[in-house]
Amino acid sequence: MNDSRLRAKFISFEGIDGCGKSTLMDRLAGWLTEASIPYIRVREPGGTPIGEKIRQILLDPASSEMTGRAEVLLYSASRAQLTWQVISPAMAKGAWVLADRFVDATFAYQGFARGFDLEHLAMIQHWATGGLMPDKTVLLDCDVDLAASRLSGRDGAARDRIEREESAFHRKVREGYLALARKEPSRFLLLDGSMPLEEVVEDFRKRFWLAEIGR
Repeated sequence: MNDSRLRAKFISFEGIDGCGKSTLMDRLAGWLTEASIPYIRVREPGGTPIGEKIRQILLDPASSEMTGRAEVLLYSASRAQLTWQVISPAMAKGAWVLADRFVDATFAYQGFARGFDLEHLAMIQHWATGGLMPDKTVLLDCDVDLAASRLSGRDGAARDRIEREESAFHRKVREGYLALARKEPSRFLLLDGSMPLEEVVEDFRKRFWLAEIGR
């Protein structure tokens, strides 16, 4: 466990709704367990009692009158609570953190899709998290229509406020994520989410797990 490759790492998973993030998180969690590496899993918004209450407000379809500014601040509030209550303490104890979304989600959804200034958003995120950023961000990219088809199994009532946005909104989100990945190629690991599931998992295993851990 003295190997520097096994130090606490913060790994975020990003992508449009329906891209398959949860599957990759499940696989990485399994590999960490097999390697006896401690880890925790968190999700955004949420991950703390306070964050889960904020999540209910943010994703409730009944919150349709929410303004974009309120949306930014609520996501940031949930993230701040998660960072200081859960993520930072876990990493201080040597545990990996696997996060279903982090600051890049705000840049993609509220920046590129909602149209808010990225520099202003970055200032808010830096203040909320103390400047914490993931060591690696796994971006699972896929076509909006393909992602929508994967969500089609859910009835309309099961879709949250963000999932109910028009296709044009989700296309802007996807374009935003790709722009972020181009800007920081060393932090982002871009995976083709349109491939069959097991091919995506194998690509992830080779390009992340074997590259980072060598197992």
